[in-house]
Amino acid sequence: MKKEIQIILPEQVSFIINTLNQAGFEAYAVGGCVRDSIMGRVPDDWDITTSADPQQVKKLFRRTIDTGIQHGTVTVMLQKTGYEVTTYRIDGEYEDNRHPKEVIFTKSLEEDLKRRDFTVNAMAYHPGEGLVDLFDGIGDMEKKCIRCVGQAEERFSEDALRMMRGVRFSAQFGYRMEEQTREAIRKLRENLRNVSAERIRVELVKLLVSPHPDYLRIACDLGITKVILPEFDVCMETPQHNPHHCYSVGEHTLEGLKAVRADKVLRLAMLLHDIGKPLTKTTDENGKDHFKKHPKESARLAQDILRRLKFDNDTLKKVCRLVEFHDWSIDLEENVKISTVRRLIANIGEDAFPDMFEINRADLLSQSSYLRERKLAKQEMLESMYREIMEKQECLSLKDLAVGGKDLLAQGIKPGKELGEILQRMLADVFEDPAHNKKEYLLENLNLYL
Repeated sequence: MKKEIQIILPEQVSFIINTLNQAGFEAYAVGGCVRDSIMGRVPDDWDITTSADPQQVKKLFRRTIDTGIQHGTVTVMLQKTGYEVTTYRIDGEYEDNRHPKEVIFTKSLEEDLKRRDFTVNAMAYHPGEGLVDLFDGIGDMEKKCIRCVGQAEERFSEDALRMMRGVRFSAQFGYRMEEQTREAIRKLRENLRNVSAERIRVELVKLLVSPHPDYLRIACDLGITKVILPEFDVCMETPQHNPHHCYSVGEHTLEGLKAVRADKVLRLAMLLHDIGKPLTKTTDENGKDHFKKHPKESARLAQDILRRLKFDNDTLKKVCRLVEFHDWSIDLEENVKISTVRRLIANIGEDAFPDMFEINRADLLSQSSYLRERKLAKQEMLESMYREIMEKQECLSLKDLAVGGKDLLAQGIKPGKELGEILQRMLADVFEDPAHNKKEYLLENLNLYL
């Protein structure tokens, strides 16, 4: 079935399609690029499907890369940009919920589209022929619905990661999931244990940075998180009987995800900031819940989870630091001294501090309204202090101190532990009064730091 929808293809995509057509082969733009174009979104990349086999494709273009030639994919390079061109194919039997035992090339576009995951991803487009929509992807887009091509259980049995992709597409587009698709996920969710941590991680991050990160609730309702992130399920089951909260730990987390900017590190930090609360929960004689020292426990668990999902060390370090210090402002007095803020910046890190404010604010906005105005006013005051400190480029670490180890050695201080302690005492003094960060002052008053 071909529908009257016009898509403006990039010049290079049209060139590839025309080149294949002129050589006697069929060729279409296919998949997500077609879906995104219809939605008015800018596609991240453009994929082409063709009746030509990989060797025939390679002969037609000057520069190609054998991206996945055993599966029929060749990347055509045009002006430093790569375009994946894949032969129509039929996937053989799947043996591990991930990979087909074999790939069979076919001359049928219908057979190729039939193997794809969801109807909105199973559309093809040709500039002369128009849209090919054999499974009513347009209808599902109009209904804002994610539905599998054919039988949902078959699609998810072929590749278990498709279950996470379904939730992720729902979150990206604000679509609901069709009931047969949902039921198949509930039935087959355990198959996700056969999927690599790396592939799980990619889909989780895409869901988290989507316009609807709280659709993680769908993943929980369907049992996906019980397999990939069981700690979150425990949070969903942990109430917070406390005047500062109106949600369970899990629901508070989902609200926090919506309240923070769509950045990978920030969304991961918000996902994991209270992940340790269930393990630290106590209830007093009045029925009030407490979660003492939960930031450190959350940071410990966050590290375990991020390692389990094979996140890189830089992301792990940044997220865990935000998690560990996300409650830093809670215990500060209302009239906090600016020197305290200097110490906190030094402790948390200059690079992480702006992100910390974003996490703090999202955390506050996803709590109850109890004392909210006072909390936000305190937040504004702390941010104002931070801006003042940064604008004045005040000393916040030993590298900014006007005196270094060589200067102390020249004054007769012996190398070792004492030298380091003297520098730390100097730094503490400079936190109290930045005007003291002058070499002459610090050395003239050396006896004060001994």
